[in-house]
Amino acid sequence: MRGAKQSGGIVQRSKRWLPVPRLSIKRRLGQLPPSLRLRSWQLLKPLLHAGLRPPSRVSKAVYSRAPTRLLSRVWGLINEVNLPHWLRRPLLSLYVWAFSVNMAEAEEEDLNRYQNLGELFRRSLKPTARTIDSHCVVSPCDGRVLHSGRGRGSQIEQVKGLTYSLESFLGPQDWREPTNLCLPLLQQLGVRSSSRIYHHVIYLAPGDYHRFHSPTDWNVQHRRHFPGALMSVSPHVAHWIPSLFCQNERVVLSGQWQFGFFSLTAVGATNVGSIRIYGDQDLHTNCSRHVKGKYHDYSYTDQYGPEGLSLVKGQPLGEFNFGSTIVLIFEGPLQFKFQITAGGRIHVGEALGTF
Repeated sequence: MRGAKQSGGIVQRSKRWLPVPRLSIKRRLGQLPPSLRLRSWQLLKPLLHAGLRPPSRVSKAVYSRAPTRLLSRVWGLINEVNLPHWLRRPLLSLYVWAFSVNMAEAEEEDLNRYQNLGELFRRSLKPTARTIDSHCVVSPCDGRVLHSGRGRGSQIEQVKGLTYSLESFLGPQDWREPTNLCLPLLQQLGVRSSSRIYHHVIYLAPGDYHRFHSPTDWNVQHRRHFPGALMSVSPHVAHWIPSLFCQNERVVLSGQWQFGFFSLTAVGATNVGSIRIYGDQDLHTNCSRHVKGKYHDYSYTDQYGPEGLSLVKGQPLGEFNFGSTIVLIFEGPLQFKFQITAGGRIHVGEALGTF
């Protein structure tokens, strides 16, 4: 089943630069001998300054209308170009060095075994590299925590002080019981008065492990794909672009866990050639035939039965190319408390909170 509707957001301001990830590059440059530092700086300087300074609404409008989808498709094609064997180690080593990639965790440590950049981005880890905590909900990916907390009604924080609505992010719940569409969104989702809505946002930098896993034991009933822009989702841009997650291309997985409603959303970003959900052959992201502002539905209950797709905690679920963001929105008990803080690092399988 498929549909086509519109989505929107809320406007706020922030004066920040629009960067590519640069901290790892700067740190690495500082470790070089002075004789090599200048040469490396000249080589990598374009990466450090590949951005716009946003002094006005005009620059926001220009950036929001930039052909990021086309550029990302081109980058995706480049990522999949097989490299000559003699070029693999020099080129891939530069990327590993610049973005502090920990190849010791990779299932395949030999860079010569990766035929192209895309394979390196999507690398798998050794089975012992991550431990899945016994807590009921864990981190689905490696990355930096942008925000964790409770929702305020149907409003969710993108970052501190910048909010968006669940209605815009999830879209109309017309795939559920049609007679409930006149009710407030939280009631449509089945959220009980004795529970609360919680949310957790994780940013995956270019050097991070780019696969994501199931954060809990749950049943995925529905998948909704929103074609959209592919703007950067770095923390700086998340402070600058209002309702960024509602504008970017994203894949929303919705279902149920032991406490009620549960959703995981993979949000695309600049240079993300695709968002892949394992086993979902119908999903094709960042395609020229897709129209921004529309959405496409797919029922997992039709494919897997009344309960939908059953996932266990820690099970591989999907993957990105380059960097992006995972957003968890779920119903939980009143006593649930996050034990992580914004800005901190987190890894697959680490507990998100306690109750």
